[in-house]
Amino acid sequence: MGEIFAGHYELVDPIGRGGAGEVWRSWDHRRKRYVAAKVLQQGDAHTLLRFVREQALRIDHPHVLAPASWSADDDKVLFTMDLVAGGSLAHLVGDHGPLPAPYVCVLLDQLLAGLAAVHAEDVVHRDIKPANILLEPTGTGRPHVRLSDFGISMRKGEPRLTETNYVVGTPGYFAPEQLMGAEPDFTADLFAVGLVGLYLLTGRKPDSMALVENFKRGGGVRNPDGQVPEPLWQILGTLLQPDPQHRFRTATGTRKALAGAAEILGGDGAPEPTGVEVRDQLGPLPPGFGPDGPVGRAAGPVDGAAGSAAGGPAGGGTTAGTAGAYGAGPDTESFHLAPPQGAFGAPATPEPYPSGYGPGAGPVQEQVHGQVHGDGAGAGAPTPPYGPYGAPGPHTPAPTPAPTPVRRPGPPPKVVIPVLVVALLCLAVGVWALAAS
Repeated sequence: MGEIFAGHYELVDPIGRGGAGEVWRSWDHRRKRYVAAKVLQQGDAHTLLRFVREQALRIDHPHVLAPASWSADDDKVLFTMDLVAGGSLAHLVGDHGPLPAPYVCVLLDQLLAGLAAVHAEDVVHRDIKPANILLEPTGTGRPHVRLSDFGISMRKGEPRLTETNYVVGTPGYFAPEQLMGAEPDFTADLFAVGLVGLYLLTGRKPDSMALVENFKRGGGVRNPDGQVPEPLWQILGTLLQPDPQHRFRTATGTRKALAGAAEILGGDGAPEPTGVEVRDQLGPLPPGFGPDGPVGRAAGPVDGAAGSAAGGPAGGGTTAGTAGAYGAGPDTESFHLAPPQGAFGAPATPEPYPSGYGPGAGPVQEQVHGQVHGDGAGAGAPTPPYGPYGAPGPHTPAPTPAPTPVRRPGPPPKVVIPVLVVALLCLAVGVWALAAS
């Protein structure tokens, strides 16, 4: 029997790990179905704030995998979402290598449709990459994309949780303006979509910085070895422009241009001639669990367990299992930004920190060893193995003891004794003088 969380979520087995916590396949005793449950892994303030932001996101769209409910139990918190079984785009390329252009057009169109719904809520995703784009297990039928992992997303205008001179994201998928410290914007997400398209068509992880350096040398944004069909390259090349003003401005506008390219390529989304198959990547259920939940015991809420605070929709639709795709691929990290150079402005000299303090939220000695503070949501911290999935409780500072009075040392005996002798002599002379008068 797995651990019962908040009275009705039974943690079955770990299926992935992200920057801010582990993802578990869980049985929902109330709704009688399996869900994916993301359990907070760390208790620092930045991670908690990101967790609150992510669970508060409510976007109902067939190509978006957003949180459905959340619960708290003692020192742990989790939120749940649908289970997706087909793995990620990283799994798909790993299984099949470079994908046919018509098939890629279908994947990108669905990704852009989900991203348009996200942007319509004024939310910038900030971590578009193959490992965060999940797939339903549709076999050789038409693929079905789900954009996931909103752990570092933010609404435009919200305060940023990144420390000064730090940038958050995944290496290789940064837009150039992100490395210059620009405010998160929709065009940075679209740049990452272009990199994802390049990855799907070439089977190789793109290098955004190499693309930008080649552009600076006057080479423009080049079609890598001519592997991308020209109609599709016209779309990707525009998305990959280093200057955000020269890219498509919206996901919807990009979809319209992509539809024209797909029509030229003759793509209809039917992948049977290509042999591309989206397989169920889920491992077998552990002993004691079956397709309909726990085997051989009551599958209802556990009496006496801690209560939950659930929100969001009641969870519609039947969902299959999930792949070990959650948290797959390169980790989201925080990186220190170099001062802007040349045309982007003169290097800035930061204000020095007081003695004993660093760029984190408090004294240097209170920072966690190995953790990259800022928008990495704890991604730079050592990750514990599966098993201890509970988050540590919030830090409570020890009470400050009352100040102890400080006693000054008196004068040494070699000074005290002569002074006392002189004082006694003076007293004797005074008494004698009074008696003589």
